[in-house]
Amino acid sequence: MPTLDWIGKKAVVNHHREVPYRLIHCDNNLSHGDPDAGNLLVQGDNLEALKALLPYYAGKVKCIYIDPPYNTGNESWVYNDNVNSPEIRAWLGSVVGKEAEDLSRHDKWLCMMYPRLRLLKEFLSDDGSIWISIDDNEVHGLKLILDEIFGRRNFISNVIWQKKYAPANDALWLSESHDHIVVYARNKNAWRPNKLARTEQANAAYKNPDSDPRGPWRPDNYTCAKTADERPNLYYPITNPNTLEEIWPSRSRVWGYGKEENARHIAEGLIWWGKNGNNKVPALKRFRDTLRSEGTNAQTIWLWEEVSHTQDGRKEQLSLLPNDPFPTPKPEKLVQRIIELASNEGDLILDSFTGSGTTGAVAQKLGRRHIGVEMGEHAVTHVVPRYSKVVDGEQGGISKAVSWTGGGGFRFCTLGEPLFDADGNVSPAVTFPDLAAHVFFCETGSPIPKRADGASPLIGTFQNRAIYLLHSAEAVGVAREQAGNVLTGGVLETLPLPAKDFAGARIVYAEGCTVPDDRLSALGVTFKQIPYQIEGI
Repeated sequence: MPTLDWIGKKAVVNHHREVPYRLIHCDNNLSHGDPDAGNLLVQGDNLEALKALLPYYAGKVKCIYIDPPYNTGNESWVYNDNVNSPEIRAWLGSVVGKEAEDLSRHDKWLCMMYPRLRLLKEFLSDDGSIWISIDDNEVHGLKLILDEIFGRRNFISNVIWQKKYAPANDALWLSESHDHIVVYARNKNAWRPNKLARTEQANAAYKNPDSDPRGPWRPDNYTCAKTADERPNLYYPITNPNTLEEIWPSRSRVWGYGKEENARHIAEGLIWWGKNGNNKVPALKRFRDTLRSEGTNAQTIWLWEEVSHTQDGRKEQLSLLPNDPFPTPKPEKLVQRIIELASNEGDLILDSFTGSGTTGAVAQKLGRRHIGVEMGEHAVTHVVPRYSKVVDGEQGGISKAVSWTGGGGFRFCTLGEPLFDADGNVSPAVTFPDLAAHVFFCETGSPIPKRADGASPLIGTFQNRAIYLLHSAEAVGVAREQAGNVLTGGVLETLPLPAKDFAGARIVYAEGCTVPDDRLSALGVTFKQIPYQIEGI
């Protein structure tokens, strides 16, 4: 498979592993509504925020939608990832310029996106999908790194969104009227999109010119794209009952149904010979009420009449924040289509480039749970007010169309210090639940099934493995054995089993161990030392 190379690639391919896990702190003053609604807004660098969220949400997200910088040279974004590479360190703190001003701007953009996409993949459920808005500046590079990360086999589509309804008169070349939405599945075999709701235009195709009691129908082609040589059984005459004429199909395009199926169609009154009954080719009556689904399949070109345009996105922002609108918001109808195609009510939606908060606002109105990440002050100045207004029942965007009246809530969170200090030791600020969630995820690759409060060292089970944690965050100046942070013979005897008949492996994380290896082996126990044997993604 072809791959893309660029300045700094070798340094960022595994950079997501070097990003520290951080604590997450909730701010009740900026949270709003029901704090237990399952919705989060995290302020902080999205690479660090994703790493911090991973132990809790890996494999749980049904749909990711992101709208990253398009790298047009007009967005003033800055590359600031702490990558240990000389050429990358030279970029830190500098605004990424235009093509003629910054010859490495495409390299910087790829270096920024690659580790984030690596982490985002880990959040998706097996039947989940990621949708990425982008324009012509970076779509080709984006496609190649997505092929590399998600696998080319999991590419779904490149949707074209008509973002403008009129040409730009000041365009030097062609007037750009579209954006791309690149779609990949975590596992294409497991992912299926939902249907679009049927439109009035689609329903208008179904009529009832013969007053059939079965209701409106539309005529469907009775032939298929096969030749008489390929399908001789489909090359036969059909008699028009009105004219008694024998009708033969073309030898290059035979009937789509065999003789037995045709006989059933005739018996059930499903053959249509036209209003006057003398058409030269029959049609099959397709009734609206017998459709397999009340929806239609989404196409790959989305016109502004269907999903709105950029001007509507700006108008929605002006109505919410008239004094300080976000410069490039997506319209709610566009995000609505993505979320409705890719998820169902109650599913979890993630947007790690939250911007003005459109994704979370739409997810809330559609009955989905959502997580948003925004680095700058926009998290407080734009997203918090917007989310709060949605909870309170604001009537902009898609609210009236989906009968939104308010409800729910969200937690506002910030990133705290890393779980481990510069020497690799557990930070004093880390609580038992924090470390338990981290240890369980690193051991299993899955989020901890429920919050571990420290009442028991058993923090969870996974695939016939029981995982234990011996840790007291308050044991400053106390001997490790006395604090209970060491696996001793006495502690080993008191480790609770998940069930009386449990015969699987037991994994114990602790600062030290005084039990001989042969005894541990005989009891099916594996000791892993904190922090050196905690290995995460």
